[in-house]
Amino acid sequence: MRRRRSCAGASVSDTVRQAPQAPGAAILFMLGATAFLAGTTLLAKALGTETLGPALHPLQVTFGRFLFAWIAFVAIAAMIRLRIRQPDMRTHVMRVLCGWTGVTLMFATAAMIPLADATAISFLNPVFCMILAIPLLGERVGPWRWLAAAIALAGAMILIRPGGAVELGALFALGAAMVLGLELIFIKRLSGREGAVQILVISNSIGVVISTLAVIWVWQPPTPAQWAGMAALGLTMATAQFCFVNSMARADASFVTPFTYLTLVFAALYDALFFRVLPDAISVLGASTIVAGAALLAWRERVNRPRPQP
Repeated sequence: MRRRRSCAGASVSDTVRQAPQAPGAAILFMLGATAFLAGTTLLAKALGTETLGPALHPLQVTFGRFLFAWIAFVAIAAMIRLRIRQPDMRTHVMRVLCGWTGVTLMFATAAMIPLADATAISFLNPVFCMILAIPLLGERVGPWRWLAAAIALAGAMILIRPGGAVELGALFALGAAMVLGLELIFIKRLSGREGAVQILVISNSIGVVISTLAVIWVWQPPTPAQWAGMAALGLTMATAQFCFVNSMARADASFVTPFTYLTLVFAALYDALFFRVLPDAISVLGASTIVAGAALLAWRERVNRPRPQP
């Protein structure tokens, strides 16, 4: 009987060839992944504000992210002589459309609200994935998982406070979390069928095409500093994905998943160091509530995961 897998992280480890279990290395890779992932929002904020020149449109920032990440993954594919084997192109396209939309909304968010708030709301991704998995994958959700979702969504409501750009930015972040939660559904469908490098090469290739078509309407000549920022953004995202996949390959998802919440710490640290933005009491309360709900969901996934047969 084929075993169902949940949305909360186990699918990623299924996309890579399992390396020997090495918890220490897994933690180090995940620390790197969280630091680099928070770095992408930092760079997006620098590009979307006037830090490196005239503010770039979020569509142009997304174009830079996909272009330079694509260059990195194509180079890796060439080095390992990757052979594309039976890709599910329809699922890849749907996954990238969701990812491109979600990333663009997140980059817009980064320029509007504190990075810690944007990052905290992004932790709703697995919650929305859980909810969407009911109609799309036929998964059953018990009371504990519904409680976890309610707690996390309550935290989001705390962060969506009145006040112009803050309110709009939080709504953008919430929309991004919803779309990226849907992306997790398509990632799950790809998992176990295709290798990680193949998935990353195909998804970034499609992303380059979509983002190029979209950016034509808002293109403005970047400054040299902005070109460097977009290159750093794409390479930072590629490095974060590389570290994340390697972390999941070296330890159980239930072991490394809690370390992903350090992304929030790095985001707050970067915001304080580079933009002199410190989280206020509402940000801390909302972020803590979201993390509590996401952590409860991850715990229930660990409890409910079938144990391997001896």
